[in-house]
Amino acid sequence: MDFMEVFFVSLGTAVMVFYGVKMVRFAKMFHPRVWFPQPESFFTSLGEWAVVTGGSDGIGRAYAFELAGRGLNVVILSRTKDKLDRVALEIEETTGQKVKVIVADFTEDDMYECIKEKLKGLNIGVLVNNVGILPSHIPCKFLQTKYLEQKITKVINCNVKALVKMCQIVLPGMEMRGKGMIVNISSGVASVPSPIYTMYSASKVFVERFSQGLQAEYKAKGVMIQAVAPFGVSTPMTGYQKPNMVTLTAEDFVRSSLEYLLAGDKTYGSICHTVLGWMVKTVPKQILHSESMQDSLLEYVKKRLGK
Repeated sequence: MDFMEVFFVSLGTAVMVFYGVKMVRFAKMFHPRVWFPQPESFFTSLGEWAVVTGGSDGIGRAYAFELAGRGLNVVILSRTKDKLDRVALEIEETTGQKVKVIVADFTEDDMYECIKEKLKGLNIGVLVNNVGILPSHIPCKFLQTKYLEQKITKVINCNVKALVKMCQIVLPGMEMRGKGMIVNISSGVASVPSPIYTMYSASKVFVERFSQGLQAEYKAKGVMIQAVAPFGVSTPMTGYQKPNMVTLTAEDFVRSSLEYLLAGDKTYGSICHTVLGWMVKTVPKQILHSESMQDSLLEYVKKRLGK
């Protein structure tokens, strides 16, 4: 064979191997308990406490309950003390584990010294950075966001700064002990540039890149760091959309996502969201970014939210 034949055969082989590996990885997601098994003592072996931001509602509340059910004491952080106290009591009565509450409004940026002091001395094995906000309950174009100046600050503080600061507080203890798990909640809309969710999806891209970079830095230290990127989950943020094949309850999503903790530095948390993520990435950008698609998506969201 001449040079060009060798080149194209080699190129074809490389492409087949590349996509073959991707297909094998994709297939593994259907059987997480087989491919990513966890010992029964997995969570308790990491430490005594789990810390969950945004722990009074939705996905955060579900993580707090599930981790307590697996033997960890839990610290839940949110801005509403009444909700925190109710959830704490429910967790304690249901699981028998200890629960601490810390009142914190993550849209502000002056509470981290207080959080650090209240977490001091705790053997923290798991951190779930779940807290996050949408700039607008109904998605819209960037300049159409009400109170845009304030929303820019609040979204960056809550979706970006909170993640970084909580890692800054908790990660040193994990590094010192040589073990720990950090779960950072991203979003499926970060899979591709997402018009009408522009600021929110961009903030969640930061979550993924920060998580992946941090995992590369601290994997050798025994700390596992993973970004989890759900699509539809029935929570207050999504207006408690009716669960279906794609929109999961918070409890179902969290139970599923915990099965993928050893599956790499990013997962979608469930097989249906993994398939949806693959489908979204195959749609040409010209279609996803068209005005008609944006209008259709907006109408769909309004209908789902009952607006």
